[in-house]
Amino acid sequence: MSEIRFCPLPDECRPLLGKFYREHQSSMRAASKGQAWVARQAEIVGALCLTPVAEGHWLTGLFVAPAMRGKAVARGLIDAALQPQTGPVWLFCHPDLLGFYQLAGFATAQRLPQTLGERFMRYSRSKPLIALCRQA
Repeated sequence: MSEIRFCPLPDECRPLLGKFYREHQSSMRAASKGQAWVARQAEIVGALCLTPVAEGHWLTGLFVAPAMRGKAVARGLIDAALQPQTGPVWLFCHPDLLGFYQLAGFATAQRLPQTLGERFMRYSRSKPLIALCRQA
């Protein structure tokens, strides 16, 4: 098995991210204004998006190919994508994922920027969610 590389996905390659999500029947989508990051071997095996918001970033679209789960791909991808960032990084997740994100350095968000607070309220009406934050 070849080494996994973690890198930003150039904008002109963004259609590959949509293809990756669709191939795995994921409901994830690439954020139109965000920077996509991928985990690659011969092909994309994991992805996430970071969108600038307020004084930090919003992490969305974290997905790892089922065959690659349990191999620290998500953790490596998060660490690589967040390493060059400054300021806090927020995300919304299902409560069942809290332990995973805590191991990646996230904690319950004490506050959210207004735009994310509004989204959180809207999204959490239809599904259980928690808001997390990791300080850079």
